[in-house]
Amino acid sequence: MKPYEQFVENILGAVRSGQGKDPAAATALIQDALRNAGLMPGAPAAAEPAARAPFVDLNGMPEWLRRPAAPAGDWRARIDALRPRPQPVTPDAPGQFLEGSFGNAAGSRRYRLYVPARAASGPRPLVVMLHGCQQSAGDFAAGTAMNRLAEEQGCLVLYPDQERGANSSNCWNWFDAAHQRREEGEPALIAGMTRQVVQEHGADPRRVYVAGLSAGGAMAAVMGAAYPELYAAVGVHSGLPVGAARDLMSGLNAMKGKHLGGKSAALRARVPLIVFHGDQDAVVHPSNGAALYRQFTGAGKDAALREIEERGAAGAGRGHTRTTALDGDGRVVAEHWVVHGAGHAWAGGDPAGSYTDAAGPDASAEMLRFFLDRTAG
Repeated sequence: MKPYEQFVENILGAVRSGQGKDPAAATALIQDALRNAGLMPGAPAAAEPAARAPFVDLNGMPEWLRRPAAPAGDWRARIDALRPRPQPVTPDAPGQFLEGSFGNAAGSRRYRLYVPARAASGPRPLVVMLHGCQQSAGDFAAGTAMNRLAEEQGCLVLYPDQERGANSSNCWNWFDAAHQRREEGEPALIAGMTRQVVQEHGADPRRVYVAGLSAGGAMAAVMGAAYPELYAAVGVHSGLPVGAARDLMSGLNAMKGKHLGGKSAALRARVPLIVFHGDQDAVVHPSNGAALYRQFTGAGKDAALREIEERGAAGAGRGHTRTTALDGDGRVVAEHWVVHGAGHAWAGGDPAGSYTDAAGPDASAEMLRFFLDRTAG
């Protein structure tokens, strides 16, 4: 059995074994499967049975919770504590890294927003970045190094932050039918947050893009499919097709490469897409990248579509195969990058963040290039 098959079988077994037990028991069983796959750090043996093991928080306390509480009667200080605050800058990303929040009928989420230090010559492009499981907005920003590229290109970068109360592993709920539809659940929150930032920070509504890793990549695909008028292009790294699952069990099967009914949802409109996936991914089967590419392009069905395949030598990093889809007018509508020898990690990422592979190609740079090329001029 291949590594990714063994991993998903362990998760499925944990879910089946946990059915009918209390939530803590089911959580502990799933954590054991994740730990055995090397996706959670080892922990010392618990004094109590494994079924009662406490949940391990990998992200630490967020900055906003570490702020000292204002005195109960000091209402000015209490309001000030809720305001977005700039974070420490770095030499390669000297802009502001603000904290904020957004809420609507679907709930509320916090976010981080990078605003470049360089003066804007006009409305800025906006890139929405959705983190993966067991990640946070700040961690994802560090791992993708997107802020550095945004500084160079004059882009805003929005990092929505999933709440642990919405998913105990900080995953976006891409697999749940309640979070796959326009103006419902998490898509409504992310789209609303995007619109708010466009309005408040003067972003260019014609140059708004969404990208993500793993669960965040799957949700980025959902966003592109549900809001083709809002997002001009989509980037997915190690993600899954839209509609590949309807609940947790079908989601785990989709990660194994067994999509719901063997088919994925039809799209309302074609949205430009760039996909990255490692061919040794042991968490999300690489076939998901190919299925996502076909879903967004209609490859194999659209007679007007032309494809070009290129192979990149490993050199100092990793080799890759890139398939580019062009429409009848010769415009690029999609790119599918298969990174050879890579696992479940952001290609060309910075080790300062989690789930990164420093070996190229640089997924962040290629995604931003793809995005800006689609709306150039």
